[in-house]
Amino acid sequence: MCDLQVHGGPDHGAVYSSADDRLSLGNRRLSLLDLTAGGNQPMQYAERYTITYNGELYNYKPLKDKLEAEGMRFSNHTDTEVILAAFSKWHTNCFSMLNGMFAFALWDNQERSLYLVRDSAGIKPLYYSNHTGGIVFASEIKAFAPVPYLQEAAKNTAVFQLAYGFIPEPVTTLEHVLSLPKGCWLKYDSRRQTYSLQAFRFFSYSEDITDAPTAIQRVRASITDAVERQMVADAPVGVFLSGGIDSAIVAGLANSTKKKDLHTLSINFKEEKYSEKKYQDLLAARLNSRHHSILLQEEDFHQQFPAFLKAIDMPTCDGINTWFISKFAAAEGLKAVLSGIGADELFGGYPSFKRMNKAMWLQHCPNALLKLGGNMLNKKYSRVSYLRIDGIRGLYLFLRGHFTPSEIAAQLGAYEKDIWNILCGLPAAGLPDLLGPGNIASRMEFNLYMQDQLLRDADVMSMANSLEIRVPFLDNEVVQTAFSISEDVKFDTVQKDLIIQAFSNELPEEIWNRKKMGFSFPFAEWLSNSEYVKQLSQSSNKHTRKACKDFYSGKLHWSRIMSLIVLRERRAV
Repeated sequence: MCDLQVHGGPDHGAVYSSADDRLSLGNRRLSLLDLTAGGNQPMQYAERYTITYNGELYNYKPLKDKLEAEGMRFSNHTDTEVILAAFSKWHTNCFSMLNGMFAFALWDNQERSLYLVRDSAGIKPLYYSNHTGGIVFASEIKAFAPVPYLQEAAKNTAVFQLAYGFIPEPVTTLEHVLSLPKGCWLKYDSRRQTYSLQAFRFFSYSEDITDAPTAIQRVRASITDAVERQMVADAPVGVFLSGGIDSAIVAGLANSTKKKDLHTLSINFKEEKYSEKKYQDLLAARLNSRHHSILLQEEDFHQQFPAFLKAIDMPTCDGINTWFISKFAAAEGLKAVLSGIGADELFGGYPSFKRMNKAMWLQHCPNALLKLGGNMLNKKYSRVSYLRIDGIRGLYLFLRGHFTPSEIAAQLGAYEKDIWNILCGLPAAGLPDLLGPGNIASRMEFNLYMQDQLLRDADVMSMANSLEIRVPFLDNEVVQTAFSISEDVKFDTVQKDLIIQAFSNELPEEIWNRKKMGFSFPFAEWLSNSEYVKQLSQSSNKHTRKACKDFYSGKLHWSRIMSLIVLRERRAV
């Protein structure tokens, strides 16, 4: 299992085993703090606790100071040992004190219990199974391949992939493996062979901050502190510089905390309508950073596309952008890079924030009317049938869904009724009372698009290139601050106006006063020339051939054809 994850931890690998406890804990290390052998894992503490840990704890220094004041002693300079000491001192109460991105397994030799813990924003993945009464866990689904009794493929993942463009948590591609919910810990009692699941943090919305000046001050302070915390490392750290608002804020703040020149990284293209080079160069010059820019061309895309497909852990319709920027960053000698993921979800950067009010109104229409709308030939309106699914899942599929249930049934040779039953069978994702359309859009994007696609893609594609992506906008303090601001203040007529105002001195007008591009590539043009699409267009399934025809004519978005490519490749395996 460790060998299958060596790409994410090339610096060291080891396994701790106890025959008496029938226990093995494995680890692959990507060294960022205390680069000596003292930071290697699995790590033990007080002859009682053993941990295997993936991620970064950004408030480990103040926690360590507090623990030392309580008489705790340390043998190295890692955040890993701080988690062990904190658990030794405060037991499970310590989990809510941790601010960072993490997934870890901690063994208590006295209790004979194993604790699986995942960070509150779900930045780091953690998959587990108790299928046979024991417990098996890993950071990637691929790592379960050597476990013979966990090889049964989940039955419905193709449906989810074609509907969402990803596999929504807690589902995985393995029938008996689940994703540990974010902000939760699982305790496995090895004596009784039982387990329990509890939450240690759940971000909730409030209207505590109701005036713009206070909101601006709090947003600025929380994001500034988060970036400063996340620049801490004993290995080189850089910043992705796309040329947009979010990366500009992160880069500016990182630059002010860096003792040496800041490394910034950008990708640009010959295709001018996709290239943001002039904005990247403007920011790099303003920062006086050590800027690394790469011209990505179509031949690079075709050359790397097979490697990208091989790197995919759970099916996705995206992620290749992160694959290239991560590969580039690692080639420049960086171990970690800061990203702007989370800002759009928290501060209203997507079209869904303006469309949510209408979507919520439509969701209250009679099901018969919604079903009728789903039969329309116009793609824009055919997804209205998804609003028959309650809560944010129905809203998400209406606003962002890929293929409709009838189209999925045609692609898979299934009955449409069965597709509906599968999609409606996921755990409910209801709408909390008293939330307005802005916060509902935020909740939807935060818990689905960001959680199941952006963060998962970021982790898988960065780890595939031995790189760590850090996300300051998902710092505990930043998230809770954003969730505490009233909608009237947070979601103005200008997208992300609140963070623009908070960092107006750091943001040139050319950066914020322009059309949002997002972190995208000339995928449609490049995929049109791909052998993978050509092979799809020769499929025996007429509906797949029709999808390719629509793609070639510009009627089908490239992400939809990506889902079909990924589905075909997984079936070939």
